[in-house]
Amino acid sequence: MKSIKIETLSKEFIDRRKVKRDMKDSVSSNNSIQVLSDINLEFKEGEMVCILGPSGCGKSTLLRIIAGFDNPTTGKVLIDSKPVTGPSSANIFVYQHSGLFPWMTVWQNVELGVRHITNTLERHKIIMEHIDMVELDGFENHYPYQLSGGMLRRAELARALAVNPEMLIMDEPFSGLDFLTHLKMREEVVNMHEFIGKTILIVTHDIDDSLIMGDRIVVMSPRPSKVLLNQELDFPHPRNFEKEPALRELRDKLYLMLGVSYAV
Repeated sequence: MKSIKIETLSKEFIDRRKVKRDMKDSVSSNNSIQVLSDINLEFKEGEMVCILGPSGCGKSTLLRIIAGFDNPTTGKVLIDSKPVTGPSSANIFVYQHSGLFPWMTVWQNVELGVRHITNTLERHKIIMEHIDMVELDGFENHYPYQLSGGMLRRAELARALAVNPEMLIMDEPFSGLDFLTHLKMREEVVNMHEFIGKTILIVTHDIDDSLIMGDRIVVMSPRPSKVLLNQELDFPHPRNFEKEPALRELRDKLYLMLGVSYAV
């Protein structure tokens, strides 16, 4: 498991446009666009943290910095009290769009992270355990094009978890899924988290997802993004808005915070 501390983190990108497309862009005198501004956060070991915010506010940028794929302009990220200096095999990133290799079967994709295990029986056992965990048994020899959107997501989770990562980072993991598959995947992620107890960071646009899944919820402002809310959710699973008035009140608060006058 991993604890995470983010200290006074800011991120700017060089503005390569001669003319600003949007007058709301925060462009400084050195022709840079500030995306993240003075972010201070701390996450406990084993927490599932859901990060919300308007489109373009820098949520995915924050995930990439935590994962070590990008560097902050100022500030730092500490994982288990050690500064992040680059990607680590202990921290697995699940991208918004499918990252499965299309020329490999489900089995071969899951096998990628455990190729170093020389004992064939042990390696095959790990692969099968994780395929079973995401309910894809019987589809081991299928290629990605033969799977539904939900199956693709589950296969990606199996591949990520087979590595036994200390931290799982997921960027919009349910995007593009139909409504029922979305709900099923949400349930599976919650069950998986309770089973493996790993630190999980999830970027989402869905308020209900964050409230149903998260141990902690972080709400970010429009660019240059600051933290508007950092709240621990002390509600047992399974969660139900109708049976938890406090959860329902927080839901209404989040809609207002993100610019919607009422939940529809």
